[in-house]
Amino acid sequence: MQIRVDTYAGHRGMPMPQRFRLGRSRIGIVETLDQWFGPDYRYIKVKGDDGATYILRVHDGHGHWELTMFKSPRVRSFPHPSAFGRRRH
Repeated sequence: MQIRVDTYAGHRGMPMPQRFRLGRSRIGIVETLDQWFGPDYRYIKVKGDDGATYILRVHDGHGHWELTMFKSPRVRSFPHPSAFGRRRH
């Protein structure tokens, strides 16, 4: 899921997340828990000011940010999309 992220220049000038928008919510980053590199992406595990844990993925060459994982003590699970029925056009 693509997200909009406000960043600051971290170590070696790499963009690090300060806050991001998830739907209508604005989540502040209170702690960077981990960071690792993939072939084309960098992954950053953070704790939000809402108490949830997120894994964000950024393509440093393009600056595209995505939410790849979300874990909250308040939310047990999301309903499967089929629970909402199909849209008819």
